[in-house]
Amino acid sequence: MFNNAPLVVHVASKELADDLDPPSSPSGPPRERPPSDLCMPARLPTSGFLQREAERVAPRAVEAELERIRKALEISPPQDEAGQNSQPSSPAVSPKSKRKSFLEVLPAAFQAAKMLRVTSQSSGNQTWKPPEPYEIMRAIERRDIMFLMEVRDRSFQSLVQKSGDATPLIHAMRIEHTDMAIILLGAFSRYINNLQDDDFQKEETKKMLKILRMNLKVAIDYGLQKQQKDLMASFLQTLIMSEGDSWIAMQTADIAIALKQGTAGKPVQTAAGAVRSFATKSLGQADFIASLEDYVANATADLVMMAAWSSVLQVIQGEPLPTYYFARDDRVYRALIERLGRHKEDINRKLGRRLRWQLKVLQTQLEGRTRTYRSKVESLAKVLDEGEGV
Repeated sequence: MFNNAPLVVHVASKELADDLDPPSSPSGPPRERPPSDLCMPARLPTSGFLQREAERVAPRAVEAELERIRKALEISPPQDEAGQNSQPSSPAVSPKSKRKSFLEVLPAAFQAAKMLRVTSQSSGNQTWKPPEPYEIMRAIERRDIMFLMEVRDRSFQSLVQKSGDATPLIHAMRIEHTDMAIILLGAFSRYINNLQDDDFQKEETKKMLKILRMNLKVAIDYGLQKQQKDLMASFLQTLIMSEGDSWIAMQTADIAIALKQGTAGKPVQTAAGAVRSFATKSLGQADFIASLEDYVANATADLVMMAAWSSVLQVIQGEPLPTYYFARDDRVYRALIERLGRHKEDINRKLGRRLRWQLKVLQTQLEGRTRTYRSKVESLAKVLDEGEGV
């Protein structure tokens, strides 16, 4: 908004210069015109998305309009005596003849609308063909998110297939479209999260996960080569997710054995090694990457806490820590503290001295939000791996 009061007063004073009572100037100094505050409008849908929506909605709109017209024509309007006695001057201009001819056309119009709907449904469901690799690459270059989302829902395998020497994810990284790389990574995560436990045993799923892991490992190596390290932690996180809950359960069991051995078992080092085993050779030799180290530390701490609580559940009755909390900030820690408080009496009465000490160390070394997970895990390792132990 702009304050145009001085301009209005100036124009009015010129037009009314001859009047005895010229317009009085406003009291007080005029307000300053505020600076223009530019803003970017929301991005409009792509033409491809609009075309697909039109093909889907148009048949319904045609049928609805034809149905409305048909119902309106079937209702006979009231006729007065003058209308009944009067005769049309010419058959060519008779309203009755016009209505009849239009009604004769309606069945053909309805048939055309029905064919439009059938064609739209068949093209949308039955005869929809997976896009060619060049179409996927072109959509990435044009940032056509709507098209990629449709491919994700209809033909996920098209997003992981290799074309030439590049996958869609590598192509997005080559042209430095980080937003498109994030979209593809989100599609990978969505596919994994929608899998059920029995799906991991299917050969088709195993093959798809193998291709997906190959995509992620190649992306990690390429990102390190080109110094594109922003998504390294997300790549590793999705890579671990692709192993499913069975991997977390297996690693938790191994670390629980290390905890039973005390400091000699080096449980923190064992957990960190399990997380880093997913890293490629290049990632293991890469320079320090803060976001990656934070994720590794988060996952390491969560594995140790899950292992300790699984040992507790062998003695007392309680709920396990949810696996979907894994490496999600401090969710596992908060869930562990809540369960420790709930079962405090049973823990003090039934657990062994070593396990109670380890739980106390986890509670004290991992608390607080002012320190990073890296510093927490380093201090945790000094106590559980290198300390005197119990």
